[in-house]
Amino acid sequence: MNRGMTFATPAITPVVKWLLIINVGIWFILQVMVEGFLRIPFTSIFGLFPGKVIFEFQIWQIFTYMFLHSLQVTHILFNMLMLWFFGAELEQRWGSRFFLIYYLTCGVGAAILYCIGVWGYSMVTGSHTGMIVPVVGASGAVFGLLLAQGMMFGERVVYFFMLFPMKTKWFVAVMGLIQLASLMTSSVSGAETAYLAHLGGLVSGYICLKAKDWKNKSDLKKRTRTKGRNLRLVVDNEKSDKPPKYWN
Repeated sequence: MNRGMTFATPAITPVVKWLLIINVGIWFILQVMVEGFLRIPFTSIFGLFPGKVIFEFQIWQIFTYMFLHSLQVTHILFNMLMLWFFGAELEQRWGSRFFLIYYLTCGVGAAILYCIGVWGYSMVTGSHTGMIVPVVGASGAVFGLLLAQGMMFGERVVYFFMLFPMKTKWFVAVMGLIQLASLMTSSVSGAETAYLAHLGGLVSGYICLKAKDWKNKSDLKKRTRTKGRNLRLVVDNEKSDKPPKYWN
């Protein structure tokens, strides 16, 4: 097997571990037990309702929705597996602090772009369904992790549908096109799947990584200027009786 075609399952890193615990704990205790059995409307308060965010200023929903999932076990299982597979390696590469910032930025950014898109769609078409249908899940943040994998490890080979070898950068591109095609053939609210939120996670991740690159380059230039100002070069000191001359 060629190098780059192997993919070892990464060890669970600290932030990824706590995100898994928090997501699974909230899903089982608050959604399955409290909401499912006791009928306490937990999702109606903390799920993402674009209408409530825009018109009732329930801003916390753009953050809390990513820690909720549907009662279908496959929803949270898939998201948590992707969080582990894609996130652990990124946390090892970036460190826990930036990884958590990036993850939350992608999730919140996906929610903001989703709300804006659904609001615009409702104004143009007159359909307000998307404004009142809740969105839950970590998929927006997970798609941000997928984008980071494609940008950082783009030459690595993965298997699409477990069968077709493909470079990671092309795999991410295909996944993005699938989300876009699914969105265009359904609606902005995406029926049962919020494809627009997935695209929002990709866009938010791209903006965040570009901002990180810009900051790194800016910091490097500042350090270079600082070192340059402290450098001095002695000129013609042996040929002159005058005090040494310096270039700053």
